[in-house]
Amino acid sequence: MSILIAPSVLSADFGKLAEQIKLAENGGADWIHLDVMDGHFVPNITFGPFIVKAIRKLTNLPLDAHLMVTNPDDFVEDFRKAGADWITIHAEAPTHLHRSIQKIKSTGAKVGISLNPHTPLNVLDYILDEIDLVLIMSVNPGLGGQSFIPQSLDKICQLKEKIGTRNIKIQVDGGISTKNINEVAKAGAEVFVAGSAVFGKNDIPKAIQDLKNAVKF
Repeated sequence: MSILIAPSVLSADFGKLAEQIKLAENGGADWIHLDVMDGHFVPNITFGPFIVKAIRKLTNLPLDAHLMVTNPDDFVEDFRKAGADWITIHAEAPTHLHRSIQKIKSTGAKVGISLNPHTPLNVLDYILDEIDLVLIMSVNPGLGGQSFIPQSLDKICQLKEKIGTRNIKIQVDGGISTKNINEVAKAGAEVFVAGSAVFGKNDIPKAIQDLKNAVKF
């Protein structure tokens, strides 16, 4: 199984954003991850559709929008129009999760559902056949640079079993580095969000290749 690296622009230097995204793309990045925070669902504020629209002009890589917002239904169409290919919302955020999933699907975007560290997998029981990706948060969302929560490994293993033969990607976000990516991949993850592990390094292309080379099957 090949892995996908999705560098998070949250850790990029926004004064050099075009340059750094191009370095990531040339270095073998597979997706670009967009951490959207509203200051309500999580204790931070990042950026909105206008920035996503600007990033869309900088790269042909899939844009992976992770909406850490209280009312995701209000923003889905705007982020899709801005160029997001994948739109992930939190299971904890909307009142009617199934309805929110249908709204994302109606835009033509791929659907992701994210689970906070404390959220059990059984919230997925009646929606697995409706989605394309599950994002396991391996840190508490809202702040970069946190350490990987070890209990996430068991959660990923259990999720892999729950998904079975369905064509659903498992994404992991939080504390990913060359020291733990192999273990996380063996647990069943396929898409790895990496912020400081990519944009926090002096050599961005090398950082991406180091992550990929650290996975041994």
